Amino acid sequence: MRKIAMNAVRQPANLSIDSKLMKEAKGLDVNVSRAAEAGIAEAVAAEKTRLWKLENRATIEAWNEYVEKHGIPLEEHRQF
Repeated sequence: MRKIAMNAVRQPANLSIDSKLMKEAKGLDVNVSRAAEAGIAEAVAAEKTRLWKLENRATIEAWNEYVEKHGIPLEEHRQF
């Protein structure tokens, strides 16, 4: 999980959030802005990971195929 910079420049945003959830969050003194920011940061990180895997799929598959055929490079030097 990414640490959110408390001194970062913030941009106002309008969000539509389930009214029951908002009421519960307010009742529990949840900082809704920070919670939303954390959730958005998590979604961004997940999407970046998904895109990276998609963009690098061919290379990863080629490497896995190489290892299946030839073994791990320098395997004879492994100490475990």
